[in-house]
Amino acid sequence: MRRGPDVDRVLAVLRRTLMTILGLQLVIAVTMSVVDSYRRRGKKPKPFPTTAPRAVEIGESTVTTYTFGRDLYDDMLAAIAGAERQILFETYIWKGDATGERFKAALAAAADRGVEVLCIYDGFANLVVSPVFKRFPPSMKVLKFPVYAAGWRFFDLRRYGRDHRKILVVDDTVGFVGGYNIGDAYATEWRDTHVRITGPGVWDLKRAFADFWNLHRRRRIRHSERPLLLETASQWEPRIRVQRNVPRLWMFPIRAMYLEAINRASKNVWLTTAYFIPDQDFVDAMKDAARRGVDVRLLVPLKSNHIVADWISRGYFSQLLDAGVQVLRFKGAMVHAKTATVDGTWSTVGTANIDRLSLQGNYEINVEIIDAGLASRLEEIFLTDQSNCAPLTSAEWETRDLHRKFTESFLAPLRPLL
Repeated sequence: MRRGPDVDRVLAVLRRTLMTILGLQLVIAVTMSVVDSYRRRGKKPKPFPTTAPRAVEIGESTVTTYTFGRDLYDDMLAAIAGAERQILFETYIWKGDATGERFKAALAAAADRGVEVLCIYDGFANLVVSPVFKRFPPSMKVLKFPVYAAGWRFFDLRRYGRDHRKILVVDDTVGFVGGYNIGDAYATEWRDTHVRITGPGVWDLKRAFADFWNLHRRRRIRHSERPLLLETASQWEPRIRVQRNVPRLWMFPIRAMYLEAINRASKNVWLTTAYFIPDQDFVDAMKDAARRGVDVRLLVPLKSNHIVADWISRGYFSQLLDAGVQVLRFKGAMVHAKTATVDGTWSTVGTANIDRLSLQGNYEINVEIIDAGLASRLEEIFLTDQSNCAPLTSAEWETRDLHRKFTESFLAPLRPLL
């Protein structure tokens, strides 16, 4: 049955209208980002409370928490300096500033003394980094994850994820993982969370690095194409599990990990994330937990480094507050941590934000730990962060300006892109 000319005209108008709306949304998003970047120029974040590194024994493993970049970098560089056989280093952002140069020099020095040094960094995240900085000595094996990895497979969504992970493994004995990128600002100006793991828990971090290296090494590095081989771990620590999102293999267990923990909660769910743009099922899980009496708290930046993400995130606040979820906004600095605790037993620390890109798009890695001692430690860290937060009330939120409500609703269709 043929369509009439009136139907074709209506469809054409609808297409033009939808494209116009989408274009306006993108223009507004870009304009907001540019204006916000200009306003931030020259402004320094305010000091924020932190907690000193502290180790928690978990079976034959040890997990140490870090909430201040300088403390973390000192221990990472010490581990690199003490390496004897192998260093596996992977980061999303690797700035060419003084901190970035310290890491580059330490890794090069280790390679010069005979240590096998393998590095991975994301090409897109480091587009603004000087090409001079990204010239590495031949003794280092470096894999630059490409800006565009799909090749001729334009419609293969599995090949569009960024490498958002941050991992360091040294000599099979110590591993680091968490939210910290490498750069001067992250050392003192951002509030983030990382962990250091020793013992059997290190093995899964090494396997995560090796699997990524082996999956992407072909045509990406100038060295031999031999795979990174692993020995079989002789010990397993069942209370420390590594969850990895691998878009190339269409594997996204981190979202399921979060949902299972929230759905099982009976006491508390305390969640910290840099960007909160979940799907509705995730929001519903938090709301359901709050309605059954669970103490659900969401800690996010008052103002993040991505203003569009902030505006889109705010569109969820009304339904969360109505369900009894506490929304806490970190003041004066960027909180970039990706952590959660549930019921004083379950915890996670990693690289995945609560947004579409992290949970269903990028290469991510989170450590899932079942241990009351670490949960208690992360609860202490959460309370310290909460002391620097502005709580949001339903009354305050419902009385916000009309233009704010309109902007939140107008930008909401961009959620699947973030």
